[in-house]
Amino acid sequence: MELLEVHGVSKRYKDFQLENIDFVLPKGYIMGYVGQNGAGKSTTLNLIVNLCKCTEGEIYVDGIACGEDEIRYKERIGYIGDEFYYPTNFTVRNIQGILKSFYPSFDEDRFGAFLERWKLADKMKVKDFSRGMRVKLMFASVLARETKLLVLDEATNGLDPVARAEVIGLMQEYIADGERSVIFSTHILSDLEQIADYIFFIDDGKKVFCDTKDQLLERYVLVKGERRDVTPQLAGELIGIIDTAYGFSALADRERTGLLTKEFLCDKATIDEIVVHYAQDKAKNGRRRML
Repeated sequence: MELLEVHGVSKRYKDFQLENIDFVLPKGYIMGYVGQNGAGKSTTLNLIVNLCKCTEGEIYVDGIACGEDEIRYKERIGYIGDEFYYPTNFTVRNIQGILKSFYPSFDEDRFGAFLERWKLADKMKVKDFSRGMRVKLMFASVLARETKLLVLDEATNGLDPVARAEVIGLMQEYIADGERSVIFSTHILSDLEQIADYIFFIDDGKKVFCDTKDQLLERYVLVKGERRDVTPQLAGELIGIIDTAYGFSALADRERTGLLTKEFLCDKATIDEIVVHYAQDKAKNGRRRML
């Protein structure tokens, strides 16, 4: 069963339009939602958590549309953004009291276990917490509730590699029962390569591609070589040519590499490289290639 369904969702502002976003995320999986700054990542995630309303389209979480039952819809979602959303003059104990009164499913024992695990003193004011401690507190707040969908919007920004690795572990723990899912926006694409099952790439408010990570990695190769060896016909097949000090690099569909000669070096492409070259292709050619 699909945990998250996004059908034909659009959101129009004066200076930006999110257009016809459509995807599904099954139970038990993690989706990386990627794109450049201003591409529409946060707008999409804000629509999912109902911080703003769709101009068109419908979103379902665990089979429930927000318009059908807003309380049940929101209870199923845990959200963590890149901004700390609790008053910084509060102590952890203050925050615990708020969560207990606001969320029926909040489990004090589970919350306390996370505090102990991460050594977060309940009498300490959160203004004295480090960035990593604040992120862990937000995770404790969400994971102490009964939710179905975890929405992370640049939640690992500013964390050191050790803290990021711990957050990745938390996401894997969260979906381990096969009943919950995660949608995760980040600029650190190497993290997604470790844990994402699906990758959705958005550019200028529009879908570029959405596929499983394994299919993307299987489909594309990274091509390197001398620019003088690139024929006009080959240039039309290559995606996002980037000139370097030693020649060029570009992306190529594995099934359309017949024009490549022995002068070119082909290697496996990473998710980071796939996204970068697609973005370069759009920037240089004013087109948005679709899978």
